[in-house]
Amino acid sequence: QVPLVESGGGSVQAGGSLRLSCDASRISFSLPLMGWYRQAPGKQRESVATISRADGTNYADSVKGRFTISRDNVKNTLYLQMNSLKPEDTAVYYCNAVSFTTVAGRIDYWGRGTQVTVSS
Repeated sequence: QVPLVESGGGSVQAGGSLRLSCDASRISFSLPLMGWYRQAPGKQRESVATISRADGTNYADSVKGRFTISRDNVKNTLYLQMNSLKPEDTAVYYCNAVSFTTVAGRIDYWGRGTQVTVSS
């Protein structure tokens, strides 16, 4: 089973909005850090936004002021509200979650990704 399940991707015109969700309920460990990454065709995967369990956030410069990351620790769900979308935001968006264990150290979990396409 895939540990993280993304939803909410789709196709929108430039200036539009989308809200991505990531269901992390299959992971039983504490997840001190979660985030969204994206990968456009022919490019490397890049960090979009991350959020700690205490709601500390970091954003890529390219999305600051347009995207908002949030998490619901009760539902174990991660969100990404994307506004004022641009064609350069087109990519597959992946959910990431990190746990730390005494035996294995850092463990990264990934979803399969959800496609976001922004047309001009």
